[in-house]
Formats: sequence, structure tokens, C-alpha cells
Amino acid sequence: MATQAAVKIDWSSLWKKEDWWALWIGLLIFFLSLPGYYGIYLLGWVPRVSAPWLDPSKSIIIVGQALTMTKAYQGLSPVLSVLFFYIFLLAILTFAAWLMGHNVKRFLAGFTIMFILTFGFWWLFGYAYFNATPDQYAKLHINWSIPVGADGILIYLLLIGLFISNVVFYKKLPAVLETGARTEWYIKTAIVLLGALIGASSLRYISLAVGLVERSLIAIVAAYLIYWPISYLISYKVFKLDIKWAATLASGVSICGVSAAIATAAAIGAPSIVPATVASIIVLFAAVELVVLPFVAATFLKWAPYAAGAWMGLSVKTDGAAAASGALADALISAQSGLAVYKSWVLTTAVMTKVFIDIWIGLWAFILAVIWVTRVERKPGEKVPAIQIWFRFPKFVLGYLATWLILWGIGFAVGAAASWKFMTGGITPQTELFRYFFFALTFMSIGLTTRFKTLAEIKAGRMIAAYVVSLTIIILIALALSIAFFAGLPPPA
Repeated sequence: MATQAAVKIDWSSLWKKEDWWALWIGLLIFFLSLPGYYGIYLLGWVPRVSAPWLDPSKSIIIVGQALTMTKAYQGLSPVLSVLFFYIFLLAILTFAAWLMGHNVKRFLAGFTIMFILTFGFWWLFGYAYFNATPDQYAKLHINWSIPVGADGILIYLLLIGLFISNVVFYKKLPAVLETGARTEWYIKTAIVLLGALIGASSLRYISLAVGLVERSLIAIVAAYLIYWPISYLISYKVFKLDIKWAATLASGVSICGVSAAIATAAAIGAPSIVPATVASIIVLFAAVELVVLPFVAATFLKWAPYAAGAWMGLSVKTDGAAAASGALADALISAQSGLAVYKSWVLTTAVMTKVFIDIWIGLWAFILAVIWVTRVERKPGEKVPAIQIWFRFPKFVLGYLATWLILWGIGFAVGAAASWKFMTGGITPQTELFRYFFFALTFMSIGLTTRFKTLAEIKAGRMIAAYVVSLTIIILIALALSIAFFAGLPPPA
């Protein structure tokens, strides 16, 4: 009987994979922010756009100046702050790109363009008439605006990216922009940092956070038991796709978008064209979901904000689009009258459900590998090593959990009364700036990498039809699950 050689962990993946670098960079920023609890702001020089703004001279705030009355950063100009911010990000990201084997010169140029586009349009659309909400009109002395809120600026970045990609460079996106637009890397780093916000927030609202975790687990188990079989049967039985195409598409549309499609294809031995085609379809339709669903949620689910967030996490494919749609829904809902208390909690629910889905990718890939070896391909004697679970596990999730749990641990150690100091004392204001900017980079990247003509180029009519039908059914099921499990939670009062 044939035996399978022992599988060893490739330790070089620790510095050669974006998944790991999202973890390392996120943790670096997080640990540099921790001394803020004691009034030491190592990242206090970082800038943020003061949206909504009317006076350009007051449009950029230096975080350290806002946090403390000391003179540590009082003399720092906004221009230098932005320059330091650019150099800091360029240095750590380029170092990581070099170790991962990317073209360093092209990445330097690509990220520089991405930074200029992202920060530049973040500043421009911070102008009050582009984002101020009605409750801010009196203070700003204005009587109209496009009321998307400060975080709604992200949708502008997406639209700018789509315009550049499909109008300015409609024939082909320059390679330098493709290199700089690292959607998955940016969003995974942002999610690691999001763990700090969730950890600090949940210290104040511990019972609510526990309730969200419980409901997220229940909803995701239900989604796995329902989504995948339905998608697979639609693809395989109704649209007559090949079994490997059907399985890969089912994972992509029902679990976690591109990551799940790639993991599934590897587990079942599908040729590279399969995950590549499915990934193209997923990204294009994720952009459509990102534009449409948050506005639908903000209109029809404002009575159940947590359900709105869960709906984003359970419906929108790819980590970037799901977290981004959660951010949009969060901004649109919390900007409405009487709903400001839900600020960050809609996004938290969306990311929490999405992260739990991510955690299961490795196990799901392992299960499919076992099924393919023992039943579909029927190769006697072959075994699927358990280490495959580790290979498929999304490593950035470790950082998300670490930043969350570290703040929980310290918070419980110092007591509930002092736990809120994590927010006001300078830890999360610093990490939040980086988290927001990585989100902003993600939106710009999604726009730049979404090519509408890709659907025509891959000539995947049946694949697209199967995906659309499956996605429509999943969106409706996700809506029902979200309302059933999340609508009853009380507000974080």
C-alpha cells in the first residue's frame, strides 16, 4: 500500500506570504501604540483628515496633538506629519515586499501613487459638502451636503478607483498600479488593527460583545450547512458545471470569496484556470455588492443595526469587500438620527461574522481534500495530512484575535472602571488612524483592480449564471439569518 511522505511546514512562508506580513505589520503598529495607555504616544505624529472640514488650514489633525496637552507634537506641521506617515508606511511595506520577492522599484512607485491617490482624495472628499451629515449642519453653518458621513468617504475612493481603471486606463491597467493595489494585503492588515478597536469597545460593552460572538457562531454554522450544498447543487446539477468547477465556485460564493476558492481548488487538485476564473467573477460581483448592499441595509435595516452588519459579513464575498461594506453600512446607519450609539458596532458585527467564516476555511479545505481523496478520486492508500489545516488557515486572523485578546487581558487586569481608558488614553486613536487608512487603500485598490471587461474576456457564461443565481439565494438566506440571530440585541447604551 502506498504511503504519503511526511509533510513539513515551510517556515519561509513566515516572511514570504502576504497573510503573515499582514499579521506582522498589524502587530507592529499595535504594540507601538500600547504605551499610549501611559501617555507615551510613539505614533502620535500620524495625521488624519478632520472630516468634515471647511477651512483647509484645519483640515488635517495630528493625532498626538489631539490626545495630549503636552508639547510633544505641538510644533509638528501637518505637511511633515503626512510626509512622516508616507515614509513610515513605505518603509515597512517595501521591506515586506522585498522579502516576498516583489519588484522593489515597481512597488516603491506603485505604493507612492496609491498613497498620493488615497490620501489626496481622502482629504478632498473630507470637505464638508461631500460628507457632512444633517446633525452637523448647524455647527458647520451649512444647509446641504451629500450626507455619507466621514467614513462614507470610502465609497468615493472606490468610485475614483473604478473610474481610473475602467475609463482612464480602459485598455490595460499599468503594471505599476497593479503592483501598488494590494487589496487583500491592505484589508488583512486593517482587520488585524480592527481587533484593537473591537477589544477596547467590547471591554465597555462586554455583555453585548459576548452576545455578538455567540450569534456569529450560530449564524455561521447555519450558513455553512446551507450555503455550500445549495451553491454546489445549482452549479453541478442545474448549470452542468464540471465537478471541480462546481466545488470551487460553491466555496467562493458561499464561504469566503477568493480565499476559499483558492483553498478549495488546491485541496481538490483543480487546474489553475479554475480558481483564477472564479476569483475574477467573485471580485467583480463583490464590487457590485459593496456598492449596493450597504445602502439597502441602511434603508431597510436601520431598525436592526447588528443585523445589517451581520448581513454584510454573511453576504459579501472576499475579505476586503465584506469588511468594506461593513464600514459603509456602519457609516450610513450611525449617521442617522438616534443611531450614533451603533458607531463601529455595525462594522464589528460584519467583520466578526466574516472572521469566523475565515477561521473555518482551513478546516473546510481539509474536509474537501479528504472527500476528494477518499470518495471522488478514489485513490487507495493516500492520506490527507492534518497539517493541511494549518496551511489553509488565514494567518491574519491570528493578529485580529491577538490585538483583541491582549486589550481584553489588560482591561480585565486593571478593572472595568479603567478599561475605557484604552480608547481615550491613546491606544486605539493611534491604531484607528492606521486601520482607517488601510481600509482606504483597500477601497482604492478594489476600484483599480475591478475591470468590467474581464467578464467578457473570460467567456464564462454558465459560470457567471451559476454564480449570480447562487449569490442571490445566499443574500436572501443571509438576510433571514441576520435578522433571526442579531435583530434582538439591545443597543450599547
